[in-house]
Amino acid sequence: MGDPVAGGVGRIYQVSEPRSLDPAALANNWANYGFLGNALYGTLMVNDTETFEIEYKMAEDFSTTDGGKTFTLKLQPDLKFSDGSPLDAAAVKFNWDRTREPGLGTTSQRYAVQIADNTVLDPTTLKVTLVEPNPHFGQIVSSSILNWIASPAALAQDRAAFDAAPIGAGPFTLTSWTRQNTIELAKNPTYWDAPKPYLDTLTLRSSADTNQRYNTLTTGGVDLTVETSWETLAKAEDADLTTDIAPMGGGQYLAFNFRRAPFDDERARRAVALAVDVDALNVAITNGKAEIPQTLFPESSPFYSDISLQNTDKEEAQRLFDELAAEGKPVSFTFTAFQAVKPAAEAVQAQLSAFDNVDVKVDVVESTAGQQIQAAHDFDMMVTAAMVQDPDSDLWNMFNGAALQNFTGVDDQELTDALDAGRVSESQEERKAAYDIVQQRFVDTVVGVWYSRVPPATIANTNVHGIQLYGYGSLLPEELWITQK
Repeated sequence: MGDPVAGGVGRIYQVSEPRSLDPAALANNWANYGFLGNALYGTLMVNDTETFEIEYKMAEDFSTTDGGKTFTLKLQPDLKFSDGSPLDAAAVKFNWDRTREPGLGTTSQRYAVQIADNTVLDPTTLKVTLVEPNPHFGQIVSSSILNWIASPAALAQDRAAFDAAPIGAGPFTLTSWTRQNTIELAKNPTYWDAPKPYLDTLTLRSSADTNQRYNTLTTGGVDLTVETSWETLAKAEDADLTTDIAPMGGGQYLAFNFRRAPFDDERARRAVALAVDVDALNVAITNGKAEIPQTLFPESSPFYSDISLQNTDKEEAQRLFDELAAEGKPVSFTFTAFQAVKPAAEAVQAQLSAFDNVDVKVDVVESTAGQQIQAAHDFDMMVTAAMVQDPDSDLWNMFNGAALQNFTGVDDQELTDALDAGRVSESQEERKAAYDIVQQRFVDTVVGVWYSRVPPATIANTNVHGIQLYGYGSLLPEELWITQK
């Protein structure tokens, strides 16, 4: 591959266009503006997607000496926003305090509320006090919008003014944004980590259609696409294109509502889980191309254990359906589905139609209505995803009995205790033991039917180099370089 080559244009296809360039309107993952946020605002720190080791970028250190009750953030000296103003500890405090505000409407608010107080000690030092100890909070910073610091003065403007001229300290700055068309970015000449970035400019386009993204790539219209489809990734590999996937645990699963019938009864959850053939589901949804989560963590994870999430037993499923019906509780439920997962809902409905004493209706809803239904806990079954890397944050938020984001209502004391233990321990051995319990409780309580890993991926032409993913597949634009074919 050789040494990086400076110059050129990077043409990137995203999944969707943001509603604003305010970090609060973005999400730090591969499918929702991770590349754009990294380009405009840079990163305080990133992690290795296999070992979870933290690598510092604009931060020099983020460490705790009291078991995660307080952290000290140390910044690189003399950091500047693209307008020349200082990116200092006060700027980080402003951004992190702002992210905690309930009315801001950011998905990272659930992470920021772990912070009780931010105190500026000097221009490059911030003391961070958490509500409860969490020695792994650096993983949360790296994989959320807490990693992106925008100019407080720019954020003080109205959103339209900010979108016209967002000020960060990232490797690129905004040249123009033509809505529903392109976002044009230019190399930031004052970027702290010179000679990066290597590219002179970036052109970002957006499409939710995986086929459109892939066809544009293969016909030379773009250099790299962000990808969410297993089928498209399989096509790209067959075509000898460059594919990169951040290893990720968990995945998409059929989530049961523990709060009401029929799934407040463990037997109903178990009957459905035993009845659904995830291999057949995979064929129906992705032509068999998806990776099925056999275990919660991939084998590359330090938290991997061979505790199977999969168990199909149609005879036992029918016995449980019959047992419930004999008690006057036949399993009848509605699968509430977003349009994107309608094939999954219909495939589940078709599979369960082969059993007696179970009835499934499918209700397809648009995104806003579905989010409201989920927030109100007014569903029987829905598809959701638990993307698991370092296991603390998302597992705790989704499955701890005390967590506000636990929308399925699972409330198992042994599971909650294990999630709490995994959060506070600084011992890898103790954390591994705690998450072994978590995995077993997932199986024993039947939290859902896990049917597909999520692929945080990119596809690129073979002349694109320097592809580096961190966190939930966020791509680092400053590392990219392109050779002429």
